[in-house]
Amino acid sequence: MHAPTRKSIAVFGAVRPADGELVTLPAEKFNAVTFHEFVVELRKHRKKGSQMVVVLDNARYHHAKWLREQLSPYRRWLKLVFLPPYSPELNPIERVWKMTRRICTHNQYFPTLDVLVKVVIEQFNTWALPNTTLRRLCAIT
Repeated sequence: MHAPTRKSIAVFGAVRPADGELVTLPAEKFNAVTFHEFVVELRKHRKKGSQMVVVLDNARYHHAKWLREQLSPYRRWLKLVFLPPYSPELNPIERVWKMTRRICTHNQYFPTLDVLVKVVIEQFNTWALPNTTLRRLCAIT
């Protein structure tokens, strides 16, 4: 007999509401080091000469002293905006997570976590380029 378990995957993500481009980075766990790796990945998607505003919840690792030191060279182009507590609906990426669950996981059976990860990553890959689906979903009206 196998006891039920609750497994999950950790994925950092950001969406550019202007055009719907999605950037994701799977991680072993959420912490200051893996978030820094995500910011480095985000930098690759920044349009040259432009500012980047990243909307964040108030996860403890977002405020880590080590992280602030690591991100200080990015101050010219990176602005971190922290949401008020208990307001995830204000973060556009939360809409993407909700839609991903609806499209990929609702009423689906996944025999292994690897199968689930494959399905979710495939969906993220379809949104990796600018697209109208996420642009409309994350539009600020």
